[in-house]
Amino acid sequence: MRVEAWEDGTAGLMRLPSGRLVRGRGVRRPLPEGQEPTYGLYLLGRRPPGVAWESRWLRWPDFWLPLSRSAAREALGEAWERAGEERVEIACGGGHGRTGTALACLAVLDGVPNAEAVAYVREHYRPRAVETPWQHRYVARFR
Repeated sequence: MRVEAWEDGTAGLMRLPSGRLVRGRGVRRPLPEGQEPTYGLYLLGRRPPGVAWESRWLRWPDFWLPLSRSAAREALGEAWERAGEERVEIACGGGHGRTGTALACLAVLDGVPNAEAVAYVREHYRPRAVETPWQHRYVARFR
């Protein structure tokens, strides 16, 4: 499915080296103005509220890691693939730890070396992204 790309200036956008754009955000904050995503990956300990676009829930408790590594790898791979042609949003509660960790994993899938992925996300998304030592370790070992 080919859709219109994210508009420049959309809040929370991160551009991957390949040019793919992914929006990160916290679901506890109001939905940003402008275009809606066409696909969302929600990283929460509980089922998220419904949204008007296609979405997937990955069970991922706050400050921790996804409960299933294989489900996480599959969901993150799908988000990365879809970001090539769709408006993809990745979100957790606050938009920093889990979202930052997931964005760092997308950066790895996009060719950023694991050891540089957290720094990449902090530079291109949010300086506080990826909050815990185990989230750092998850990115370092992601593939």
